[in-house]
Order: sequence, then C-alpha cells, then structure tokens
Amino acid sequence: MRASAFFVAGFLVLASLTAQARDYKVGSIDVIDPWSRATPKGASVGAGYMKITNNGSTADRLIGGSSEIAPSFEIHEMSMEGGVARMRPVKGGLEIKPGETVELKPGSFHVMFVGLKKPLAAGEHVSAKLVFEKAGPLDVQYDVMAMGAAPGHDMPAMPMPGMETPAMPPGMPKPQMPPGTSMPEMPPGTPMPGR
Repeated sequence: MRASAFFVAGFLVLASLTAQARDYKVGSIDVIDPWSRATPKGASVGAGYMKITNNGSTADRLIGGSSEIAPSFEIHEMSMEGGVARMRPVKGGLEIKPGETVELKPGSFHVMFVGLKKPLAAGEHVSAKLVFEKAGPLDVQYDVMAMGAAPGHDMPAMPMPGMETPAMPPGMPKPQMPPGTSMPEMPPGTPMPGR
C-alpha cells in the first residue's frame, strides 16, 4: 500500500511540474516554455532558454530584453570550435523566420542574465521582458529548474523503490560512470562532452 501511495504522490508531483509550462504571445510571435537553471552561489551570470515561433508572414528578431534579476540582458550563441566552447553575443538580434521555430537551449542560442543580484534557485520564477523588432515587448516568466535540468524540464532520473530507472531522453547517450562514483555537477550552460 505504501509503494502505491508513494507512486501516486510522485506521479502528481511530476504532473504538476509539466503543467507549469507557460506560453506567451505578442503579435505573430509565440514564446513557449521559458526556463532557466539554478546557479551556484557567487555566480554572476545565468542563462534563459525557450522556443520562439513566428506565425507571421515576415521575419522578426529578438533584439533585447531586461529582467528584474540582473542589470544586463544579452542574446548569445554558443558553439564548439576545435573542441573549445565559444560564446558570442548575437549581433543585430536573433532572427525568427516566418513559419519557423527557433529553440534557445543549452549549447546553442540562449539569453544571458548578466550581473545576477542573487543566485537563481530551483522552483523560483524570474520575470523578464523580451523585445522583438516588429512584435514589440513581451513580459514572460522563466521557471528556474535544478542545475542539471535539460530542455523540456526533464528532471534527472530518480530511481524509486520497486521501479526501473527511467530511460534517457532520445538522442542522449547513457552515462558511463565507474562503479561507486557519481556524476559531477556541471556549471549552467556547460556542454556535455561529445556534443
């Protein structure tokens, strides 16, 4: 009986987490599920992720923004060059072509909250304003997830008594750790090896 109650409670918690996805609209632009990762104490920057869809017939650009959590808001792109991660500001804004969706995600395009006033903590919501060249300003809330969270608010796998460990998300290699060791904590925005 305890195991089934534990399972039901776990299911309800997961269901409530997935129900928190937020969508926002301004003009022909849809911003889907803005989220961020918790930051360690002393971190001066945090990153924001989301999907942006342009339902219009002309291109638009994410040209800037602001947030209550930091004095500076920047749009960046991360790429790998010769095995080294490089992060650069996106000059002129991030283009969203008509009928297309651009995903801001770890290891790719993202927004940066620069000069954090305090660390981002899992479970918090960070208010921000996105500014689009044509559609204009849009107020959004970023859901702050755990440091190891992945796109779509996937939680790290948590084995439960009597249950098998969940499968890894599609396309993600299964971690290979020596017996008796655990996965190290990675700073926000750090790409996974081999990606």
